[in-house]
Amino acid sequence: MRQTHPETHLVARIGWLRAAVLGANDGIISTSSLVLGVASAGGSVHGVLVAGVAGLVAGAMSMAAGEYVSVSSQSDTERADLAREASELAGDPGAETEELARIYVGRGLEARLAHEVARQLMATDALDAHARDELGISEATTARPVQAALASAATFSIGAAAPLILVLLAPASILLVMVGVGSLLFLAVLGMIGAKTGGAGLLKPTLRVTFWGALAMSITTGIGALIGSAA
Repeated sequence: MRQTHPETHLVARIGWLRAAVLGANDGIISTSSLVLGVASAGGSVHGVLVAGVAGLVAGAMSMAAGEYVSVSSQSDTERADLAREASELAGDPGAETEELARIYVGRGLEARLAHEVARQLMATDALDAHARDELGISEATTARPVQAALASAATFSIGAAAPLILVLLAPASILLVMVGVGSLLFLAVLGMIGAKTGGAGLLKPTLRVTFWGALAMSITTGIGALIGSAA
């Protein structure tokens, strides 16, 4: 008899992984772009550092609020769908059993087996069965607003701190180069970590996050230089 073994599925990481990668990515890109823009406009090291710290604090608060609001909207929608489904189950359980059976037939089960599966699942936990198989709501993917907000704020702060450390370490003469190159390296590492954690290949996520980071930093640096020369 074959022994079963516990399995860890990566889909359980979707909620916090998306928020964490988004937060860290935004932290690195927005703060490094802000630092490079101010520096290229002729700002002093002190001014660059102040702007970067202000960007870190404001960005972390914005990420937390934005994630909480957006994920709360998803959570509200899920609760409304579940409440409507519970009402339909109470009003006509027979029709709901038939509906569940049709879903299983559509997925390839023979009709008699589909009805038996639907009947047994309805007897065990009807709402859970419909939430999972009709609405696509499960414990692994359900919206968690507080978790998403905290993950985004924390990872944004960590990402934003990276270019600020470079500002502190870099001589003024090579600040632009050191922050730009160092931030791209941080983004590449972030892309690899996110891909590894999510079980994806390393190359495409790393190139994707590095490309968009380089584009954002280049545009901001160019605009800062134009404003600095015009002032």
